[in-house]
Amino acid sequence: MVGLLGMVVLVEMGEKMAEQFLPLYLLAVGGNAISIGLLSGLDNLLSALYSFPGGYLSDRIGYKRALLFFNLVAITGYAIVLIFPSWQAALVGAVLFISWSAISLPAAVGLVSEVLPANKHTMGISLHSFVRRVPMALGPIAGGILISTYGEYEGVRLTFFVAIFLCFVSLILQQAMLADRKTAPLVVERNPLRQFRLMPAHLRSLLVSDILIRFCEQIPYAFVVVWAIKNLGITAVQFGFLRVIEMVTAMLVYIPVAYLADKSKKKPFVVMTFVFFSLFPLFLLMANSFAWLAVAFFVRGLKEFGEPTRKALIMEFSPQGKKASMFGVYYLARDLIVSLAAFGGAYLWMISPQVNFLVAFAFGLLGTLYLVLKVESAPNKTPAI
Repeated sequence: MVGLLGMVVLVEMGEKMAEQFLPLYLLAVGGNAISIGLLSGLDNLLSALYSFPGGYLSDRIGYKRALLFFNLVAITGYAIVLIFPSWQAALVGAVLFISWSAISLPAAVGLVSEVLPANKHTMGISLHSFVRRVPMALGPIAGGILISTYGEYEGVRLTFFVAIFLCFVSLILQQAMLADRKTAPLVVERNPLRQFRLMPAHLRSLLVSDILIRFCEQIPYAFVVVWAIKNLGITAVQFGFLRVIEMVTAMLVYIPVAYLADKSKKKPFVVMTFVFFSLFPLFLLMANSFAWLAVAFFVRGLKEFGEPTRKALIMEFSPQGKKASMFGVYYLARDLIVSLAAFGGAYLWMISPQVNFLVAFAFGLLGTLYLVLKVESAPNKTPAI
């Protein structure tokens, strides 16, 4: 667990230094709103396409070897952006590095479920999420300082140099601290469609509600930094501090919520998460200053209220011995559909930012209502195939 958490800090620090400001870099090298929409859509689409292979490799070859491969893929993506300074090359590099979290998440969650008892899964996933928020808070500040000092072009390129260095350090750490699997490789279903048909009904209902709420999140996601810096006139460093507000808020709620969720029903905590997801676009719409943006990002931080609990629900609903691969196929189905929201968000933004935010809010309401009405509590026993 210590090796996993150390790797997460290093890799995510580099990723968040660069990824948060990538829309500004696209504009600096000749891109436009469509290219930003493509970036956001690629993030979701590739998160979908990578999730099942990530879970499959974790179950098949073990999380240590899988995480090694995933880090090498991310390093290759960063290198492409540095070697070829154009918005087209940035999108190609993003194919390899922006979905590191998605492709590695099934392996990380599988590790948690393997080394911790069932009544500690929510706490283990919460610790993983808690530690992730450290680089997610500090990364944008470091990136914002580089951009303010060296400009939107050179500053972002410097963040990619740092990201490559941190990835290499994490490779050394994970190979030294993560144990190899001592058991034989698991027999895992290679066909994601067959794997999807094995998904329990409870998990399918959760998936539908999750898709709707992610439409709410992803429609405005790539344009939040554009809205804050280009429309409201805040600086890159100020935007970095907004991310700190979001991450600190999330970190403050993770551990107490995990403790309560492990001792009671998990669904109410997920419902609260969906409510905060829905409110964020409305707060963005009302924001007209840094202070109001700070309130909006506080609400955005509260959306992590039950996110580890939702992941723990997925693991509880998933069949024994297939948890990482089922987790992967869940995210494959979810993000494949949600990628449409990111692509559509660019066109809604071109109509107006207000339309973008209001459509996102409407999807948030639908997702919350579906969760309340259709999703049951976790079963007492993990289903088996």
